[in-house]
Amino acid sequence: MPLPLVAAEYDTPFGDLAVLVSPEDGTVRSAGFHAAADMALRVAPSQRGRGWEPGDLPHIDAAVAAWLSGDGSLLRDIDVQQEGGPFFQEVWETMRDVPNGETISYRDLAEAAGRPRAMRAAGTACARNNIALFIPCHRVIKSGGALGNYGFGGVEMKAGMIALEHKGAAQADDAALRRSAAEASV
Repeated sequence: MPLPLVAAEYDTPFGDLAVLVSPEDGTVRSAGFHAAADMALRVAPSQRGRGWEPGDLPHIDAAVAAWLSGDGSLLRDIDVQQEGGPFFQEVWETMRDVPNGETISYRDLAEAAGRPRAMRAAGTACARNNIALFIPCHRVIKSGGALGNYGFGGVEMKAGMIALEHKGAAQADDAALRRSAAEASV
């Protein structure tokens, strides 16, 4: 019988983030802004029988701490897995490629996932995402620029998450410009 999933909770400005990981490979199976017990109900049916227990997740600790400091790049390095058809898998993978601090419209997400007319299906993939933050559905907005809903906590939370990332990305850009200027003056 496989080992239980390992769960950890992280204090964020948006509430506690619960992350459930398979210990044998470090893959995130579920993550969201709900209690670990609630997120355990969202893991794929093939994983639910494993149960879960609280534990340490150093690779997740580092990625979440970096994100809270404005650097979401480590989130992309974490393996994730959830059940869904081929198009949902493609949409979720495409979401992971949206850079920290940037957004993408449902239309552009559908196009990047290979089905330009499947905007509503891309929206459904966002709504069915059970690995919040690591599959950053909060970065997906309406074509006109409106935020749209966020199933893990509403529009205000989505706006706050985007603002946190945007601030971090802007700080990284400023630091890069300062380094370039310093190198140019040498």
